[in-house]
Amino acid sequence: MPYQPRVFAGVEVVALCDAVGPMGAAISRPLPELFPGGSFAADEEWVLHFHCHLLRAPGGTVLVDTGIGALDSPASGWAPVPGRLEAELAAVGVTPEDVDVVILTHLHSDHASGAVVNGAPAFPNARYVIQQTELDWSGGGLMRDRVIRPLKDALETVHRTAEPIPGIRVALAPGHTPGHQIVEVGDLIISGDALLHEAQLADPSIRYLYDDDQETAVKTRTALLNRATVLATSHFADPFTPVRSGDTA
Repeated sequence: MPYQPRVFAGVEVVALCDAVGPMGAAISRPLPELFPGGSFAADEEWVLHFHCHLLRAPGGTVLVDTGIGALDSPASGWAPVPGRLEAELAAVGVTPEDVDVVILTHLHSDHASGAVVNGAPAFPNARYVIQQTELDWSGGGLMRDRVIRPLKDALETVHRTAEPIPGIRVALAPGHTPGHQIVEVGDLIISGDALLHEAQLADPSIRYLYDDDQETAVKTRTALLNRATVLATSHFADPFTPVRSGDTA
């Protein structure tokens, strides 16, 4: 079931749990400082929560990320497919047709595979907002063939910052991928994969092996934590994380 909604700057934010599962055997040494020496040992299992976020604003309904998708999605090689995003939305009274804007933080398979169902946009009335840099970077492969191409005219590219709906702002936050973006709503930052593990809250210099540019990711993470009040993360167990006093939700 979805988590208790929170309100930031007049926007209701609902965290949706698309899936929960351990990092699979195919994922090795993602955080070298925390898990040295290869794949996870039995007592070092890292269980990921896969969150998407629904924003109900006066100007429309926004979905941030679309999860891991169906059994045969591009994420199936490592993530706990299928995702349950549609059921999570239904639990809060939202149909795919109700979504006005989909914001994709980046084009990794656990964040964007649910954007397309049966070769067509899963949210047929929505604009899909993505950084132009991310689209340029994505190249070929499954995500290009199975997600980007079917979206076609539904894609809306932005450059660095934009406000797809009044009060909801996207901003380029590179490092994890070149065009990775965050979403800002009042004091809340929906951080995508700028942070992957709770340990990075205390030490943002902790590297993540699968960041495209680890040095840039550290800089982005540090800057984000220096100004964030509350984070809505993609993979922490708790979907809302206070960073400092001043949480006005």
